[in-house]
Amino acid sequence: MNTYKKKAIESAEFIKQRIAVNPRMGILTGTGLGESAESMEIEALFDYKEIPYFPVSTVQSHKGKLLTGLMGGRQVMVMQGRFHLYEGYSPLEVTFPIRVMQELGVEILIISNAAGGFNPDFEPGDIMIISDHINLTGENPLTGPNEDSWGIRFPDMCAVYDKNLAALAQKAGEAKGISLKKGVYAGLKGPSLETPAEVRFLKIIGADAVGFSTVQEAVAGVHAKMRILGLSTITNINNPDSPVPGVIDEIIAVANQAAPKLEDLIINIAENLD
Repeated sequence: MNTYKKKAIESAEFIKQRIAVNPRMGILTGTGLGESAESMEIEALFDYKEIPYFPVSTVQSHKGKLLTGLMGGRQVMVMQGRFHLYEGYSPLEVTFPIRVMQELGVEILIISNAAGGFNPDFEPGDIMIISDHINLTGENPLTGPNEDSWGIRFPDMCAVYDKNLAALAQKAGEAKGISLKKGVYAGLKGPSLETPAEVRFLKIIGADAVGFSTVQEAVAGVHAKMRILGLSTITNINNPDSPVPGVIDEIIAVANQAAPKLEDLIINIAENLD
């Protein structure tokens, strides 16, 4: 057993000793989306800095708290804030919470993020179901020795995002009157935003939205055999022919406004899981 796994086990044990029931569903929220667990029946709350070996969020609007409790009648674990490569964290540090979830027995992983869109059918405030992703970070959390007890050396990535969970999200949207988009998410390293030429490139290769997170966690989730649902809140539209500077406060404001919709979706999904 390598040191990294020992740390994940220790972190998981710390949480296990302080909760009554292990969660089966994990929810990871990103920029401006930390309020998307407002109606959760919280049973335990941890600051990231309390949990052994856990990284600490340094990004504006990332609360840096881990919650466990009931949402939609399901025992869940919610991370309010994540970690990014651009903060200086390694891929292993970025995905450490996924390994802790794996040790706790999490089987379903919902990853949300705030993303810039460039599909002409998108508008700020839309929620996009991620159908697939493109990893342009140049990083992978599986680099190095493989931990065979966690997953196989070469996990197949032909179906990262679970189609049944995506269909459940679509039904939840219909039930709640929320029109959902679908598309491909491109993950960049950041933190500098995209140039117009880069946006044109991303459109050419088939991406509909872009952000600085999600792909590392999704790769680790696939390795851990988790069923994954990805949800992107489109916070701004990138038009390379008429570029407008991105303002982080405005991006966070749009994500905050969309958070109640995201919460409604996740609650309905939890209620209707098999």
